[in-house]
Amino acid sequence: MSRFEYIRLADAVAADIAGGALKPGDRLPPQRTFAFQRKIAASTASRVYTELLRRGLVVGEVGRGTFVSGESREPMAPLPLEPRGARIDMEINYPMLPTQAAMIAKSLAGLERTEAIEVAQRQGSSGGTQATRNIAAHFMACPTWTPNSEQFAFTANGRQCIAAAMAALVPAGGRCGVEALTYPFIKGIAARLGVTLVPLAMDAQGVRPDAVQKAHREAHLSALYIQPTIQNPLGMTMPAARRADLLRVVEKLDLTVIEDSVYGFLSNEEPLAAMAPDRCVVLDSLSKKVAPGFALGFIVSPPRLRESILNSIRSGGWTASGYAFAAGQRLMGDGTAAELIRLKRADAQRRQQMAAERLAGFEIQADRKSYHLWLSLPAHWRSQTFVAAAARRDIALSPSTTFAITPGHAPNAVRLALAAPTIEQLDFALRTLADILRTQQDDFDSTE
Repeated sequence: MSRFEYIRLADAVAADIAGGALKPGDRLPPQRTFAFQRKIAASTASRVYTELLRRGLVVGEVGRGTFVSGESREPMAPLPLEPRGARIDMEINYPMLPTQAAMIAKSLAGLERTEAIEVAQRQGSSGGTQATRNIAAHFMACPTWTPNSEQFAFTANGRQCIAAAMAALVPAGGRCGVEALTYPFIKGIAARLGVTLVPLAMDAQGVRPDAVQKAHREAHLSALYIQPTIQNPLGMTMPAARRADLLRVVEKLDLTVIEDSVYGFLSNEEPLAAMAPDRCVVLDSLSKKVAPGFALGFIVSPPRLRESILNSIRSGGWTASGYAFAAGQRLMGDGTAAELIRLKRADAQRRQQMAAERLAGFEIQADRKSYHLWLSLPAHWRSQTFVAAAARRDIALSPSTTFAITPGHAPNAVRLALAAPTIEQLDFALRTLADILRTQQDDFDSTE
């Protein structure tokens, strides 16, 4: 059989999808059954299904099978960066408090003065000014970790921090270990840098140290990218014992950890860098602490890596603007950002409490301090169809496939982002989702 036979077979299934013979939500036969029906080897059937997953024509759910997605797209198609027009957005997770616009305006009053505008117009630098570094170091310090101002580099936002750190630490063609379910934009970033992401098995405490060892033994890893505090999408925070075990493996294998702390402001948990400052590159930004329109990304690296990261920022064109530095310095320096953090911590806990009450009886996973939660679906719902059902009620959600590094290995779950809706919208959305969860899919469709 031709080595490209699997492409021909994938094209045939794709034609059935395009022609309507296979409809969105239809379940494909198990791979062994497909192989028997087409009189092909099981390994060829596996390649057919992998190709269909690569094209975005099907989705796989662990323990349930492979289903037609109803979408025709490239595997690295851009994820939604803006609300999709749904009345209630539980997909994008930027917390915006009713009072924060007035607080920010008060902080930035006078920034329009001639001398301030002159500063804001200047080209930003990857290293910032000494004043900005000092303020950022004080702002990010916690009782167990005080970064040195000379460890800082800056970008325009958190995603650029990820790109700059990965570009500095992982060569093109290299491998980076990541949580099996993780921040979805990492996939696009890695693809553009020519980096292969290696999914690392997780348990209830986070990444398993033995999974890191196994991945590194099978093919060398250049670095790890993980979110130890309020992980996205699972909401878990890695306990101290697991952190220590993981860092022992990292030290033994001579790896560097890219530690994404974008949700760390909601918790008092210390960063991994507090335990292993020479092994961790900490990433953070002002986008969620303050607002996405006032984003300024921070990279705190060991001294041995700082020059490489500064060069990476410059070569990637990821430097922040002069205005971002001026506004960020003001917001951090006068206590406004710290006050917004305090208020958002209380807001997140209030929203989590509401979610726990409205979704009582269903399987949810979350940190009570988090702005998102992970909802495992009842057997009568699939992730993609539940998202579609919610959309028909004008509620935007994220299916589990969005976060899965390996196609076909997504659990039957969805992520709910709690930050964007008003409290009234959130209450309505959670009640609506609970009603949908209690309804059989066929019964729901019949009411439309």
